[in-house]
Amino acid sequence: MKNTIAVLALSSLLAVSACNKTKSDSPTADKTEITQPEKFTLDSIKINDSVMLNDSLKIKFSSQMLVFPTIKDKKLLDSIYYTNKDVQDFSKEGIKKLTEKEKNDYFINVKKDSKDWLSDIRYYQEWYSDASMKMVSNVNDYMHIEYFWSSYEGGAHDNFGFAERIFDLKNNKKLQLNDITSMPKNKLEELLQKNINKQNGGATDENGTVDNSDMLIVDKIPATGNFYFDHKNLYFHYSPYEITAFAAGDILIPISWEELKGTLKPEFMQRMKMK
Repeated sequence: MKNTIAVLALSSLLAVSACNKTKSDSPTADKTEITQPEKFTLDSIKINDSVMLNDSLKIKFSSQMLVFPTIKDKKLLDSIYYTNKDVQDFSKEGIKKLTEKEKNDYFINVKKDSKDWLSDIRYYQEWYSDASMKMVSNVNDYMHIEYFWSSYEGGAHDNFGFAERIFDLKNNKKLQLNDITSMPKNKLEELLQKNINKQNGGATDENGTVDNSDMLIVDKIPATGNFYFDHKNLYFHYSPYEITAFAAGDILIPISWEELKGTLKPEFMQRMKMK
């Protein structure tokens, strides 16, 4: 009887041991789940509205804002929405509510400012405020957004302007010139002066040749933060009245990577796959 009990006990022990071994040898037993990075996504909201103040004046508001559901870094989002420091809710609904508020504020302010002279308008006019964000590219975790605004509130012509911003999604920051090149600003400005007529603008000479330099209103073209790049050049973008007369329009000045050779930052060259 004792022998039988001993055999049964040994059999039970072996069975438990075998079961444990099976569990530990299972390919899923020690498996660690690897979280994949969230895929970059982009969304947008667009608002268009208008109000007739009287028979002669119509005011219009339009805005197109981008929304970035997968960007979570608040500092980076603050930099993306730098034109409006009131942004606290970066969701699509939050951006929509804020833009609706901007629209309502615009209508209220124009009505308030025009009440004393509105009846003096003798011919039909349309005044407007327009703002937009456009993602131009997202290559090598460098996201290029172009901001555009235009408005008209009477006068000879409307006004408009551009802002170009590059965001480093790898390091959650707005890219600065010194992240790209170590060339001193005075040397960059010499290249800008030299290259001003390399891109078309609103100014041409009597032969139809681009002559943006003829409309310069500054002695020195500044190397500003309003830049972007592609595989060929670094570009600086200037709005009307920034460096030239309004008639020249907005001015784009390229500086080739060859002209910046020897000053480009190694990390930037690596990410842009430059040799």
